[in-house]
Amino acid sequence: MDTIKSLNKWANAHTYYPLDLLRVALGVFLFIKGIQFMSNPIEMAEIFRPFQNMPMGIWIMHYVAPAHFIGGFLLVIGLLTRLTVLAQLPILVGAILVNFFGEMNVNNLLLASITFLVCVFFLFYGSGKHSADYYLKMQQ
Repeated sequence: MDTIKSLNKWANAHTYYPLDLLRVALGVFLFIKGIQFMSNPIEMAEIFRPFQNMPMGIWIMHYVAPAHFIGGFLLVIGLLTRLTVLAQLPILVGAILVNFFGEMNVNNLLLASITFLVCVFFLFYGSGKHSADYYLKMQQ
């Protein structure tokens, strides 16, 4: 718990608008990907084809779209940022692995890798000063 508090203090002391815009852009991107997955179930099933024989493969498919949809919204407003990013990391690892087990698509691999790295950054950085987390913390 002390580690999280010290990370929050550091992040609030070193907050910048471009980082907040990056968090919002990440949230919008994940929100749009969630909408795309929900509106195209056939395409989503095609993407998850390499994982269909795994145990609980169908659960993974039903986890991705809502996690991106809800997680993207939470990242945009900056609420529960670390928890939201933590929920996105297994999905992004899977998105990277799909390119190695299925058909290699360099654009998707690059997009998934960049998104993964940005999520890891926000896992440590947190939501910053311009977020709902900070606002709720200051209300106490």
